[in-house]
Amino acid sequence: MSEEHAYRVAAWWTSGRTGLAKSDSAPNAIHFTAPAEFGGLEGRWTPEELLLAAVAGCYTTTLRTIAGSAQFNFSDLQVEASGTIRKSDSGYNFTQIIVRPNLKIPSAEERERALELLRRAEKLCLVSRAIGTTLIFEPQLEVVKPATV
Repeated sequence: MSEEHAYRVAAWWTSGRTGLAKSDSAPNAIHFTAPAEFGGLEGRWTPEELLLAAVAGCYTTTLRTIAGSAQFNFSDLQVEASGTIRKSDSGYNFTQIIVRPNLKIPSAEERERALELLRRAEKLCLVSRAIGTTLIFEPQLEVVKPATV
């Protein structure tokens, strides 16, 4: 695998406070808008939400890769990312992003190993490493017994 990878997204204004973003790798464009608090439209992604989606998506794919390499099985993973912005002298900034992965594992005996993999994914997620905002990590584990048939 190559040591360097390049990605490209183009965004353009369409009208008012809305626009489109398109990636080279995806067939569909994403309609986005400014947040409603700043005059944007309801029902469209905002750049702030797209940033949080990038953090949650990166964490999800990173953990899946690490778990696969470690031959660790889990039944479900949901990652919630929430952020807070606050006005400062230089404008609005994210003050923190909270990442809450919820990992469902088959047995309590796997708890420590699961937590180690969650922590490793936190350190390796390149999107969260690329942003200069405080990240708070709040992992949750659920033991889910496989359904018997």
